[in-house]
Amino acid sequence: MIPGRRPRSDAGAPVTADPPADGVKGDGMNAPLDRLAERFAALLPPGGVITDPVRLATYECDGLTTHRASPGVVVLPESAEHVAAIVRACVEENVPYVARGSGTGLSGGALPRTDGVLIVTARMRRILEIDLPNQRAVVEPGVINLDVTRAVRANGYYFAPDPSSQQICSVGGNVAENSGGAHCLKYGFTAHHVLSCEVVTPDGDVVELGSGPGYDLLGVFVGAEGTLGITTKITVKLTRVPETVQTLLAAFPSIETGGTAVSKIIGMGVVPAAIEMMDALAIEAAEAAVNCGYPADAGAVLVVELDGPEAEVAHQFAAVERLCREAGAFEVRVAADDAERALIWKGRKSAFAAVGRISPAYLVQDGVIPRTALPEVLASIDALSAASGVRVANVFHAGDGNLHPLVLFDDAVEGAADRAEDVSGKILDLCVEHGGSITGEHGVGVDKARYMPRMFTDTDLDTMQMVRCGFDPAGLCNPGKIFPTPRLCGEVPGVRKGPHPLVAQGKAELF
Repeated sequence: MIPGRRPRSDAGAPVTADPPADGVKGDGMNAPLDRLAERFAALLPPGGVITDPVRLATYECDGLTTHRASPGVVVLPESAEHVAAIVRACVEENVPYVARGSGTGLSGGALPRTDGVLIVTARMRRILEIDLPNQRAVVEPGVINLDVTRAVRANGYYFAPDPSSQQICSVGGNVAENSGGAHCLKYGFTAHHVLSCEVVTPDGDVVELGSGPGYDLLGVFVGAEGTLGITTKITVKLTRVPETVQTLLAAFPSIETGGTAVSKIIGMGVVPAAIEMMDALAIEAAEAAVNCGYPADAGAVLVVELDGPEAEVAHQFAAVERLCREAGAFEVRVAADDAERALIWKGRKSAFAAVGRISPAYLVQDGVIPRTALPEVLASIDALSAASGVRVANVFHAGDGNLHPLVLFDDAVEGAADRAEDVSGKILDLCVEHGGSITGEHGVGVDKARYMPRMFTDTDLDTMQMVRCGFDPAGLCNPGKIFPTPRLCGEVPGVRKGPHPLVAQGKAELF
């Protein structure tokens, strides 16, 4: 995050997020938005429409503060009917719209349009149904992730996806980004815990997406970053609380020795609920922020958690502890109870925000590599850091190779932000070069759209766009996200001239 930074274009020049549409008046409103604001005021309860410039500033960015734009109008619907009516009105006026949950995203997926409507689902926070016999719950998109677990924990269940922001992020946002979390190694991502979604389509219809015969439209929708519609109701899977949970913290002299331990654990055939690693710089930040009491002078710490049947966990846990020591751990702590377990996790869960204690500004990155490439890629990141003079704190889901390098800099120093962004981009290049991905759980949004061609060919990107246009031919639903250059839909700028090559070749059909 970079507090106070101006947004930057893909080319690096400071820009506003979207150029004002024709007809924008001095107060930032235009005629279609004026008409929409009046319609929305008649539709929604008091306080459901925001046009005041000072209040609009609250919504100008999500957790990625490098990109900012003041929305044209903000609306706070309270039902699916409200959302559908808002979308239909936007379509009638040909005005773009963006959905937003709690605003904790880290890729700019909820960046608003200056010429559009921001649909905030924060008031849709009801847990509509809890069905324990069928291990499911039905929630509105604004429900906070952790509140689902709080509602069913006493009955022996919980909601497994656990992003670090789970105390404030919304389930609707989790669906949009296909969020993961520390325990995704064993339990998977949000997509693995969503049974169905009620969705307002880009036409303003209300439809149900679920499992069944035919194309997996639910699978397409989850993780589409709000570009294919807006979810208004989500049926999530509830998971049984395991019989026992064991957590250890192992301190290593270096991140390389910690990586060796990870390889040994996975190689043994154990699938922990979580394997998390932090390097010395991330540990320093966590200590400064939350006083988590990690071992002094550790080059890296590894948090390993096992859960399941008591006898199985006891057997595997003894093996994990032994492997950590064999790999070079100079201290191993085993949590004796829930309080000690929470303290171990406190440092890891606070890592992103904690970095603000040791750096005026920082970029939160997200990339994926094969586990076997961890030592090589981490060594390359160290080399990048040394060569550039830009510090990088490493925090990652070691079990599945999901890196979260935190690139630190001082935004008061001229050129420091550019150097940090350069290092950040080179880290993503390393991920791709080693057969990985530019994102694992934070999404593409506006931040990483320019990196998509490094992973995909033009044909790949065009094919993805054709799927998007099948849902949203007018290009009004969260435009400008994911793809570097709009190719098929009516997004501005860069509308393709002439038929798509695959259409011309008779290999695809454009609806």
